[in-house]
Amino acid sequence: MKVLVPVKRVIDYNVKVRVKSDGSGVDLANVKMSMNPFDEIAVEEAIRLKEAGTADEVIAVSIGVKQAQETLRTALAMGADRAILVVAADDVHQDIEPLAVAKILAKVVEEEGAGLVLAGKQAIDNDMNATGQMLSALLGWSQATFASDLKIEGEHAVVTREVDGGLQTIKVKMPAIVTVDLRLNEPRYASLPNIMKAKKKPLDEKTAADYGIDVSPRLEVVKTSEPETRQAGEIVPDVDTLVAKLKEKGII
Repeated sequence: MKVLVPVKRVIDYNVKVRVKSDGSGVDLANVKMSMNPFDEIAVEEAIRLKEAGTADEVIAVSIGVKQAQETLRTALAMGADRAILVVAADDVHQDIEPLAVAKILAKVVEEEGAGLVLAGKQAIDNDMNATGQMLSALLGWSQATFASDLKIEGEHAVVTREVDGGLQTIKVKMPAIVTVDLRLNEPRYASLPNIMKAKKKPLDEKTAADYGIDVSPRLEVVKTSEPETRQAGEIVPDVDTLVAKLKEKGII
């Protein structure tokens, strides 16, 4: 079974994001970029499936700008067998929308004959949480989202999902789309020897036009702004004063 893992290039989660002065978007100049953390968990899970003998090949796919090669090399260094880069934009500020990504991934899945797609539940830059679900609809495959545990049992995948009320375990028929949550695993660090080996692993480059997919944006970002600064707290002498303050602010 081939496992396909979509990975996205995003601003590193340790970096404090800066908004452009004109509010037109996020400033990416000289900013460290890395693999979306949820996608990193998906790559780790795919590699574990291969190590357990459940999967035969792990293929990492990225859709975006040429610089996403670095992200794919990270996936290869972690243990993915090969990678596919679909160049769909020239400007690093252009974010390919979920529907376009899902359409391209559907073509790649059909071309590669994958039996399982493991994806991060969302990207930390736009928090869309939509690509996996859209891909499931396009392919007509089963889907299981927010996975915190995954087991492949014959023709089915048993997935434990994180829901508001706790945990929910479901069984879905393969082939399937599984989007992963934070607690599924702890991604490994790529060792120096594996980083060197990754440079020799296959990385195919294609374009959105090769798949006949239009990636023109359907959404227009009107304005980007930073969140409001948190106001300082206030120390009160006793409970009665606290209650009075809460009533004054309409909280209780």
